[in-house]
Amino acid sequence: FNNGEELPLFILADWRGFSGGMRDMFDEILKFGSMIVDNLRTYKQPVFIYIPPEGELRGGAWVVLDSMINPQMMEMYADTNSRGGVLEPAGIVEIKYRDRDLLKTMHRIDAKLIAWSQDLAKTTSGSQDAKQIKDAITQREKELLPLYQQVSIKFADLHDTPGRMHAKGSIRQVVPWATSRRYFYHRLQRRLAEERVRKLIKDTRPDLSYTDSTTILQKWFVEKGHTVESWDDDHLVLAWLRDDDASFSSRSRDLQQLIHHEGSETPDIADAYLAAISKLPLETQRKLAEKLRAQLG
Repeated sequence: FNNGEELPLFILADWRGFSGGMRDMFDEILKFGSMIVDNLRTYKQPVFIYIPPEGELRGGAWVVLDSMINPQMMEMYADTNSRGGVLEPAGIVEIKYRDRDLLKTMHRIDAKLIAWSQDLAKTTSGSQDAKQIKDAITQREKELLPLYQQVSIKFADLHDTPGRMHAKGSIRQVVPWATSRRYFYHRLQRRLAEERVRKLIKDTRPDLSYTDSTTILQKWFVEKGHTVESWDDDHLVLAWLRDDDASFSSRSRDLQQLIHHEGSETPDIADAYLAAISKLPLETQRKLAEKLRAQLG
């Protein structure tokens, strides 16, 4: 798919990860997970990972599909009713919010426990009144513990919602299932058109990084009268890429003029350099000017 047909990849992610049991070890789940990571790391086409409604991406499955494996090509999205995180809510509570922490929370916010704790502090240790208050506190704690455990799990679950994942940068965007087909159609078309132009830039300037090519594309986009903020508008960028498709080849050839021409004595070479430099980002222009000053002394 990657090297032969050069197809983009779409993954509907509803995986619970690696259990660590004998069956998973026998089935070599870890080995196959590492093979997925190896292939995603070198994938050269757009990769979309989408957590569908009621779907969950947990544990080792999240690690295998993390967009940081190949940030230039991989993008992660989630439906409004999906969940994602390394640990499930119950697992987080077992580690971060154990029974002793729940008891502290009870004594901080429950009115009866607060009043009884104050009464206990006023009584003599070992007295009959102190014993009765302690028994009442113990009974109250037993009654409240199941309720507080449920609330704590719900609280932990709030950290796995799509809104929270988006706020933390774990996913690119929250995409409702009802509009996902339309959204991903335009997103994929934009990415494919964008990658075609990147390939033109890469063919003429192999020394440029992926970030450099993005800067060049954004500069061309702004030169057409658009704002930098609208760069995330897939409809607008796709329309621009299609409308200006014929001009990208000539723009790429202008960039090629920056490559060193060994033994060239063409009279208008200086004009070609200046024309190509004027189309580069200002920061790149400043760096080139500094290098020229250093060489000329």
